[in-house]
Amino acid sequence: MTASKILGFRSWLALALLLVAAVPAMADGPFQFFPVAPCRAVDTRNAPSVNGGPAVTANTLRTFRMQGNCLVPNGAKAVTVNVTVVSPGSAGWLGVYPATGFSGTSTINFNAGEFAIANGAIVPLTAVAVPADRDISVFWGNYSGVNPTTDVLLDVTGYFQ
Repeated sequence: MTASKILGFRSWLALALLLVAAVPAMADGPFQFFPVAPCRAVDTRNAPSVNGGPAVTANTLRTFRMQGNCLVPNGAKAVTVNVTVVSPGSAGWLGVYPATGFSGTSTINFNAGEFAIANGAIVPLTAVAVPADRDISVFWGNYSGVNPTTDVLLDVTGYFQ
């Protein structure tokens, strides 16, 4: 390679690197992520309410409301949550989904009697129209065939909009 070609290539490479460095980084995908300080949105150990008790019963679906809680605005498309299962009565799996859909996949697996076990997840939200609407659901798949209960905690750490 001649010296002029090497110099031309280096000049072109320097210009390309300068242009790439000058372009701001954009989030991948159509939504932007907004972190929030960890906030407990659901705790089934609390008194009965939309995001409180009672405990989740095995092989049943339970819905909750994320939008409007823990700085998650109405219109959010998904949340990042830390899902915790507390003192499950039997082994199984817990799935967290939009309120309108059940995919049958596990978000966290656990054994009977574990004190608390947690896992992080990104969960799409169902659109809500009125304050009574629910936007996220939890299903406990039980391996034993009996129907004990377990407490579930959902701690929000961010949302996509």
